[in-house]
Amino acid sequence: MEEAEYGRRGVKTKIIGFILMLLGLLDSLLSLRGGMPAYQYLLLILFGACVFAIGAVRGRRRSSVEVAEV
Repeated sequence: MEEAEYGRRGVKTKIIGFILMLLGLLDSLLSLRGGMPAYQYLLLILFGACVFAIGAVRGRRRSSVEVAEV
């Protein structure tokens, strides 16, 4: 059961990061379709990637209690 809790850490953060990247990508594609430059949406994509990476790191990190048991 500890492994299930260990695998769930960072899932919400990764989902939020994915949603931010997806919104940035869709906004940039729509603005390119309209003929406007989409540079400001690149920041949204990069911010979403950073949030996703933070969630991935949190999902892999073990707590000090789990490390002491091993």
